[in-house]
Amino acid sequence: MCGIAGAIGFFDDMREDMKIYENMQKNMIHRGPDQRGIVLTENSAMIHTRLAVIDIKGGRQPMKFKAGEHCYTIVYNGELYNTNELKSELEDDFDFETTSDTEVVLKAFVKWNAECVNKFNGIFAFAIWDEYNKSLFVARDRIGVKPFFYFMNDRKFIFASEIPVLLEHPDIPHHIDEKSVAELLLMSPGRTAGCGVIKNVNELKSGHCGFYSKDGLNIWEYWRLKAFELNETFEETVEHTKQLVTDSIKRQLVSDVPVATFLSGGLDSSIISSVANSEFKKAGKVLDTFSIDYKDNDKYFQKSHFQPNSDPEYINCMSEYLGCNHHWCVVDTPELVDALYDAVLARGLPSMADVDASMLIFCREIKNHCTVALSGECADELFGGYPWYRDEDIRMTDGFPWAQSTEYRSRFICDEYRNKIDCMDYVYSAYRKTADYAMKLDSDNALDYRMREMTQLNFDWFMQNLLERKDRMSMYSGLEVRVPFCDYRIAEYMYNVKWEYKDYKGYEKGLLREAVKDILPDKVLYRKKSPYPKTHNPAFLNAVTERLKNIIESPDCRLAELVKMEELQKLIRHEDNVQWYGQLMNLPQIIAYFIQLDYWLRKFDIKLV
Repeated sequence: MCGIAGAIGFFDDMREDMKIYENMQKNMIHRGPDQRGIVLTENSAMIHTRLAVIDIKGGRQPMKFKAGEHCYTIVYNGELYNTNELKSELEDDFDFETTSDTEVVLKAFVKWNAECVNKFNGIFAFAIWDEYNKSLFVARDRIGVKPFFYFMNDRKFIFASEIPVLLEHPDIPHHIDEKSVAELLLMSPGRTAGCGVIKNVNELKSGHCGFYSKDGLNIWEYWRLKAFELNETFEETVEHTKQLVTDSIKRQLVSDVPVATFLSGGLDSSIISSVANSEFKKAGKVLDTFSIDYKDNDKYFQKSHFQPNSDPEYINCMSEYLGCNHHWCVVDTPELVDALYDAVLARGLPSMADVDASMLIFCREIKNHCTVALSGECADELFGGYPWYRDEDIRMTDGFPWAQSTEYRSRFICDEYRNKIDCMDYVYSAYRKTADYAMKLDSDNALDYRMREMTQLNFDWFMQNLLERKDRMSMYSGLEVRVPFCDYRIAEYMYNVKWEYKDYKGYEKGLLREAVKDILPDKVLYRKKSPYPKTHNPAFLNAVTERLKNIIESPDCRLAELVKMEELQKLIRHEDNVQWYGQLMNLPQIIAYFIQLDYWLRKFDIKLV
């Protein structure tokens, strides 16, 4: 994995702005601490920082290739999991100088042009400059695991893996407007696809690609979830599911550097760890697994509907079952509170409070032992694991199931912006647009029809937020995290599997459980879903309350520019306890979010317009 950035312009000599590009590169060293490179031409700047995972010596970037009159330069962030198959297909046309997937991506573009993206199985964001045609091709993977942001004015197209890298370019104003405020206070930590929150900063959407040239920017969608008739028996579906999941995990174990897995004691990470462990044993190696916990969590943990039990007993069960080399990362409250600020730098936006901060600490710890780790994101979205898939009342609610707090959130918006934003319409329109976009079949019954909508909603919103969190927190620590359940083949297939199969025996992800029942102990196999672990220590609530109190009492409080102070006063008096973002963000996290928002406004010198 890597950091990519660049700029294309046809009115200025890009070679004169080396200092600007060096500053952009410096701001993404965390994404690629091993190697760095910049290639400048009159019209292009291509910038790269590399985390070396495959072909450490041969995969340097920016990578160039000449074919006739054309000279191509690529900056690429990602991993292809079908590199060998594609390389075999390309070897009749090209000689290969490396074993890097970067060279495969570049030569695939030379052969197939934009159609190359349809050949790739992987996670990626990349840009290829064609010096002869004076055009830039940009692409992002189908599911949106790897990031790509850009800014365009009448003179330049500027792009980067992360928003803070873009903001290093002096041509980009650090401005936010009423749409930005709506995203920050009504949608966050979710974010409308394509929106970079900063005014005129955009995101290349997942499954999209396109060209930038003197004629402008032309972007199109090359992949989406499609509905089709699937006429398999339940037994065939179980076997098909098992094959897809195990194949994806095995493909993502390929690396020239040490690989480990996250292990939460839940179903998804346990499946990945079990398959990985079997492959490691075949090679005579011992798998390293990693878990996170919080100091004194055993003392303060309280059962809830969303989290009926804590993780350690299941983690211990699974690590004993595997015989792996297990590591614990135990986080204390002061470290967690301090990490809220680095989490903002990592995301480039205020985010999921301690849920992000703890992941950042966890990834830093894992990086001390390995460079690549596999994690279980996206299984819940694709296999129907969340409560809102299974609770009929929540499922049929006309709105985002994890965000029923629009009225509460709108109270925080100051009058100047509140008068410009129709809060309920802003959120509901975003929800309706996504639900309507979901492809359905005339043969769908009412339940399967709604489940397609639910899958699309989760796919485009909740899942994207979790993927963004995992990418930024891991890459800020120089750790590559792969997500096997994000294989597009799994997504395409599961979108068309009947809900009655997914809900087999009334279990969350019942189909998935049935497919892997021979590789997990029963205690883990039938464990009720539990969310990402948060601290239950009241010291965290006390600490963030005190910090927010100090912020709003400060004469230079930036929050006052867009947030009602009286609502923040209520917040620090703990008068309300409303879910801000599903079960992941309640009172402590809401308070921490406003700490992050204030820090973000100041750190990036954000101006409201």
